[in-house]
Amino acid sequence: MTIRVLILGGTAEARRLAAMLVESPALAITLSLAGRTANPVPQPVPARSGGFGGAAGLAAHLVGEAVDLLVDATHPHAARISANAVAASVTASVPLLALARPPWTRQAGDRWTEVADVAGAVQALGPTPRRVFLALGRQEVGAFVAAPEHRYLIRSVDRVAPRPALPDAAYIVARGPFAEADDRALLIAHGIEVIVAKNSGGEATYGKIAAARTLGIEVILVSRPALPHGPGIARVATVEAAAAWVAGFTAGRVHASGSAERGE
Repeated sequence: MTIRVLILGGTAEARRLAAMLVESPALAITLSLAGRTANPVPQPVPARSGGFGGAAGLAAHLVGEAVDLLVDATHPHAARISANAVAASVTASVPLLALARPPWTRQAGDRWTEVADVAGAVQALGPTPRRVFLALGRQEVGAFVAAPEHRYLIRSVDRVAPRPALPDAAYIVARGPFAEADDRALLIAHGIEVIVAKNSGGEATYGKIAAARTLGIEVILVSRPALPHGPGIARVATVEAAAAWVAGFTAGRVHASGSAERGE
């Protein structure tokens, strides 16, 4: 039998998981991307782009495509998508596996100011003009129009368009992973005094956090949103654990199918 798996992706973990699972002949995998990145990296499995129309639309897709397993491997700050995944899995009676990399934790030498959201990050900058490195993603940049007194260096995967009305801002378009040495050089070259980032976890974008520690630079860190609750959600923290869970799930489904066919 074929097990149909839908991975909600857009992260390096989703891509790695798909590459591991594609080797299994029992699985038919589709990777779903939100469609917010103009030039996504090539994927190892068939991919779709764009939203589903909320939780109800995702549930309808799961039923219509006879999906056997839903995997949420989206960004840790994609709270709405993760909540929709939980609701859709319940409505469609499709098991949900949530892959969430652990958040970064404070180490000796870190100068962190932790805030609940982007609005809190804007407020935490304070009124005194500072050189600020924004590493939040292009969708969050507009909030900093409320703090125009600062000088901004903004890095994003895609070009920020339209650009917000910031009187002093420079833009960098770049895709991670970012090495610590490169981020340290960037911070020094631009005289950065404070970094604003999300607590994304993982290694790909940790370079700026490690560089800030070495240079004694403050980091305003937007905390993770709360994990959505729902019945029967399996949660793992690594790609390897996710692949092992899917392998066990697949074996169980194949065994159950074989038992039914034999009348056991």
